[in-house]
Amino acid sequence: MAGVALLAPSAPPATAPQPRPEPAARRTAPAPATTAPAEARSEPAVRRTAPAPTPAEARADEPPARRTAPVSAADLLAKVRTCAPVSRGRYREDHGAKATVPVCGTRDAVFWKADMDIDCDGRPGLRCNARTDPYFSSSTAFAQSDGRPLSSEETPYVVVPAPSAVWNHRSHGVRGGSVVAVVYRDRVRYGVVGDTGPADIIGEASYAMAESLGIDPDPHSGGTPSGVTYIVFKDSRVTPIEDHQAAVTAGERLARRFVDADE
Repeated sequence: MAGVALLAPSAPPATAPQPRPEPAARRTAPAPATTAPAEARSEPAVRRTAPAPTPAEARADEPPARRTAPVSAADLLAKVRTCAPVSRGRYREDHGAKATVPVCGTRDAVFWKADMDIDCDGRPGLRCNARTDPYFSSSTAFAQSDGRPLSSEETPYVVVPAPSAVWNHRSHGVRGGSVVAVVYRDRVRYGVVGDTGPADIIGEASYAMAESLGIDPDPHSGGTPSGVTYIVFKDSRVTPIEDHQAAVTAGERLARRFVDADE
């Protein structure tokens, strides 16, 4: 050991204590590492607090979701309680009856409240033909995209009075293919303007429209004497006119806009 001391008399004492601090240095090195995981563990806490407002936000959005629900008969009837007449007179519901029905108007629609007679005109079928309907006509005022008359059995449509001094539907954004909503009791059905009728009578719809509303569609004995509301949305149009699903889609959208207007 004396020989070792002669080779490095002062270095061994200096280096001998050094190994002891090194473990201490290694023990302190992990210390920052322990703080890093601690910060990483704090991140989930931030993420756990972020979703908390989400349910409240979803609840806040619920009213708009409810407004996209289908429009009910009550919703539509509430919007047509009062009448601002756009016709210059009134219509009869049947031949020989008193003229009691005005055409009313709003910014977005025209409407009337009347009976429902069955229009079985157009392309002949099993239920609508000259044998089943003594007043049958094989034509309709508005034709399908292929040029043929509409089918009363297949297309839910409404009849408007022919233009006259009382009212001209064209002057109020109504034409063949205009979207209509028909309300009877608690039912709402959508369709199109598909035909014109006598210039002094109002309250008529196709076999298919009556059937969809639960009204007897028989052209000879069917229909209903009262309680039907017809709403035609101005400047609307279904193309092709016979596309009933397109009429329903447009009708639901226009009815929602009509009900929500001025809210």
